[in-house]
Amino acid sequence: MQTEFSNEQQLLRDVVARALRDKSPPAAVREWMATDRGYDAAVWRELGGDAGLAGIHVPEACGGAGGGPVELGIVAEEMGRTLFCGPFFASAVMAGNALIEAAEESARAELLPGVASGSVTGTLVLDDLDSPSGVGGSVRATDRGRLSGTAAMVVDAHVADLFVVVARASAGLGLYAVESGAEGLEIEPRQVVDLTRKLSRVTFADVAGRAIGEVDGETLDRLWDLMSSALAHEMIGCARRLFETTVNYTKERFQFGRPIGSFQALKHRCADLLLEIEIARALTHHSARCLAAGEGEPYAASMAKAAAADACMSAARAGIQLRGGIGFTWENDTHLWFKRAKGSEVLLGTPAIHRERMMTMLEGAA
Repeated sequence: MQTEFSNEQQLLRDVVARALRDKSPPAAVREWMATDRGYDAAVWRELGGDAGLAGIHVPEACGGAGGGPVELGIVAEEMGRTLFCGPFFASAVMAGNALIEAAEESARAELLPGVASGSVTGTLVLDDLDSPSGVGGSVRATDRGRLSGTAAMVVDAHVADLFVVVARASAGLGLYAVESGAEGLEIEPRQVVDLTRKLSRVTFADVAGRAIGEVDGETLDRLWDLMSSALAHEMIGCARRLFETTVNYTKERFQFGRPIGSFQALKHRCADLLLEIEIARALTHHSARCLAAGEGEPYAASMAKAAAADACMSAARAGIQLRGGIGFTWENDTHLWFKRAKGSEVLLGTPAIHRERMMTMLEGAA
């Protein structure tokens, strides 16, 4: 199994980081999140399409770059650092991985190239975003592929061209494709804490769906692991950005004639936070390598998601507290990363849910 990043992967990180620093500064994030769409379509075309980030993990035969979970994680981590507003997670991570893992070969060849090129914005509709064991409880499909039911939270559904839906049919869970604007499809934007990631309630009222694959338990678990690992990478990027800006603030803020970062209590706080983030980062990178190699601990992705969520929230709380509370004012950018951290903490399952999932896997192995 790979244990270090290759030269090509390091180069990918450098290129993506440089592009995102240029295209996604805090001022742009504030501007985009205030719009109904939530992102700049031209910037997404440039990064997702021209730069190939939307298809970084997609096989070359389907129009992608031929990478895998490690490369996808690198991109997600850098996007977390800059709080990039765009449909990358919904389209590339969620819908893209669902098509790769569960779609039939013909459907994969038809639908993946558009997602990989960024010309088609996809999203994955799951009626439970807490645990794979709860998927299929609300959205149902008839034998003719008619979909009914409600998914309470769907990422970037308001801008999706393609809905990849996991629904329960008589023979088990199936994968269905629904085009935007389909009759009976209702999308209701929801009020959320994190304005940089739009969520909607999606309702199917006898909507015509096209069956494109079957989803068994093993496939759903792997899909959940791939999404959780990518989200963990994003949270690590968010945590590192929060940590770096907080440390810089403690060097610039003076109290009693000296920078507050020189006080022993704050030094200990920052040292503990750095240790927590680095441990979570190592676990997160390890989870991607396990998924790429198809070996290693089966619970690595859940372990990474739980650790990254805790570390990101620790960094967010420290960012607010060590700034004396001004970090939560609208004028200060810290609250933007705090809200992303809070939203990501519960997306795809809380740390407690993932630790329970990890222990269930350990018990099963024993």
